[in-house]
Order: sequence, then C-alpha cells, then structure tokens
Amino acid sequence: MSNIVIIGTQWGDEGKGKIVDLLAEDADIVVRFQGGNNAGHTLVVNGEQTICHVIPSGTLQGKTCFIGNGVVVDPAVLIEELDYLSSKGIDVGPDRVKISERAHVIMPYHKQLDLAREKKKGDKKIGTTGRGIGPCYEDKATRRGIRFVELLDPEVFSEKVKSILEEKNFYLENYLSVEKVDPDSVITQYNRFAQRLAPHVANISVEITEAIKAGKQVLFEGAQGTHLDIDHGTYPYVTSSNTVSANACCGSGIGPKYITGVNGIVKAYTTRVGKGPFPTELFDEVGKSIQKKGAEFGATTGRKRRCGWLDTVIVRNAVRLNGLTGLIITKMDVLCGLETIKICTGYECNGEILDDFPADLKILAACKPIYESLPGWSEDISKIRKIGDLPRNAIEYLNRIVELTQTPINIISVGPGREETIVVKNPFI
Repeated sequence: MSNIVIIGTQWGDEGKGKIVDLLAEDADIVVRFQGGNNAGHTLVVNGEQTICHVIPSGTLQGKTCFIGNGVVVDPAVLIEELDYLSSKGIDVGPDRVKISERAHVIMPYHKQLDLAREKKKGDKKIGTTGRGIGPCYEDKATRRGIRFVELLDPEVFSEKVKSILEEKNFYLENYLSVEKVDPDSVITQYNRFAQRLAPHVANISVEITEAIKAGKQVLFEGAQGTHLDIDHGTYPYVTSSNTVSANACCGSGIGPKYITGVNGIVKAYTTRVGKGPFPTELFDEVGKSIQKKGAEFGATTGRKRRCGWLDTVIVRNAVRLNGLTGLIITKMDVLCGLETIKICTGYECNGEILDDFPADLKILAACKPIYESLPGWSEDISKIRKIGDLPRNAIEYLNRIVELTQTPINIISVGPGREETIVVKNPFI
C-alpha cells in the first residue's frame, strides 16, 4: 500500500496535472488538498486537451476524486466544471466527486474584494488571479468564513451572509469605491448551488482514512508550487495557502503516518507567472524560444509565463521543505535543439556565495545566478520510453540534477501526452 503526495517544486505550472493523471492509474482515490480555481491542470489524452481547475486530475482515469477541507471552492466554477467533464462523457456523479463539508466557500464579495484591491494598488499589485482565493482564506483565518456545512443549511447561511455583508459592503463602498453586494441575490443564487452540490458533500477525512485502512492507495494532488507557499515562498508574491507536502495531511484530514512518499515535479527549466523575484529569468531570444515552444501560458488566466534556466537552489529548497523522496522532470522535450543549456547551482550576492534560498526579497533581488553550462541535444526525444535511449547530453543533464539535489528521478516527461513519458520508477511500487 502506498499513499503518494505530488507537489510542485518551483512557482507552479510544472505539469502536475499530467503526472497526477498518469499516476492515478495506480491509485484508488485522488485528493486535492489546497488552493482554489486559481490553479489549472492541463491533461492531454489521445491528443485531446482537458483542463481541470478544482476537481482532481484523476477524474480522467475514472477514479474517486475528493476535494479536501484545505481547498476553497467557488460553487459556480465547480458546477461549470462538473458539467464540462460530464459533457465529455466523464463520470462526475456524487460517488465519483466528493467535497469536504469543511471546505470553505468562495463568495461573490471575495472576488469583488480581490479585484478592487488589486486595482487600488496600481503598480504595486501582487498579480492575483482575481478569483477571490485570498479573501476567502482571509475570512477563514478570521473565523468569519462560510463552509459547505453552513452552505447546506439555508437558515444559517442566510444569517451569515447578511451579517458578513454589513462589514464587507461598508469596506467595498467607502474604501474601495466599488458597488455593494446585494445579500438577497447572493442568498438566492447560492441556495441553488447548495441544492445542486449537496449530494457531493461528505466527511472526506473519515472516508480517506477508512479507505487507507482498507488497503486503498491514495494520491494527493497539490496545486501551485513550493515557492508560492504562504509561509515558505517569495512572500508577499505567493498564493494564500500552504502548498508544501505537509499540508496534504491538514488539507484532507488525515494523519502524517499514512503518507509513504512525496514526489516533486521539476520543470526542466523554470517559469513564473505574475510579479515576484525570479533569479534565472531570461530576457533574450532563448527565453522567448522556450516560452513559445513550451506553450507557456497560464491554464486558468492565459497569462504569459516568464521563462528562465533551471534553478537548483529552489529545487534543493523544495527537497528540504517537502521531504522529497523522488523527482519528476517535465517538459524535457522543450529543451531539444538548444546548443547550450545552463543550470543554476547557487547565487552570488555582494561577493558572497549563497547555497540556500533567502527569505529577504532585497537580498534575493541582489542575487545573481551562478551557472554551469552543459551541452544540449538536437534529437527529438518525444518517442523515447527508456531513459537509456535518451541522447547522452540529455542523460548528463538529468544526472547533474540528481547530483545537485541529492534526489533520484522517478519519471521524465518528454511531451504533453500521457504516453509521452519515461517511467524510471513508479512511485506507487
């Protein structure tokens, strides 16, 4: 029996969706444990693309998918996604997709606050997706959020909405200078959502624990990446939840003794969306080429991703923070055709060599990456299925990643399709 956590090691967009979809074949249950619909996982099966925002990527494998208590859920988006997947012939009924009764609900005022705050900040904006994720987590922390268990109780829900909007509307109108939110229209709309989603709501903690005790295998799917973690990322240019592997337990309601392995997804280069420091960012033609060839646009927002060389300082940081037992390298095919490939092994800051990722953004902004240059390869690797069949220079690149991170590589993705994968070691075996 194995229960595996999949997390991103960089700033998100590492290709977690494809890998979760791939590994879900050996899982009985797939659990999403944090984040919201600010994350998008792109899956390509038989040439057809499917994008999931809230529902775990295991849905295409016909697995039971749980949305844990650590996730914040926009009911409108979830219903739209259920309908979208159902239209593709995918079973997303109440027995297949379940939502924790303790998951918090994203409300219309959360989205309005999100957008209005960003607009007010002007050039100092963080780069939020405007989906209401941060304000929802904010209300959760200040104990004025609304969970699914309250959403399903019309009387309790109505009272909470009216009480909360007294404060929210004052803030929206008098500080942010935007329209107020009408409580009655919200109550009416969300009562319809509650009726639709009620069959999907369950005590996820109990169901996962019982499944594990019965010998079922569980795959925990993270969203975003380690360096967008609210505690350990490039704060304040981070997301609003804990993205590291430890939150798989808190965000789904199980004990840590049940986790048997943690695999970190590493894109063969580095990308970042929105604002925030990025030591290895490229501003030249190589960066533009990687962006174009890698189709580096956000699955949720469509925003262009900033691109740069692989930074093993942040990967080592992720190895430590997540207790990684293995790496999964994605988008190796994007590097094909480059004469030289660089890899960042450390930072130089004011004459000092840094091996660890600094918390101080001023220090990070002054850091210059220390690069090693490795020879590239020109061969098409998308049809290769054994690591030994890769070009010698590609193997040397992978070996150097292993040396620098002191972590073995379990899987290598050589294309977007499910089949375009080299499995060195199945994490479930």
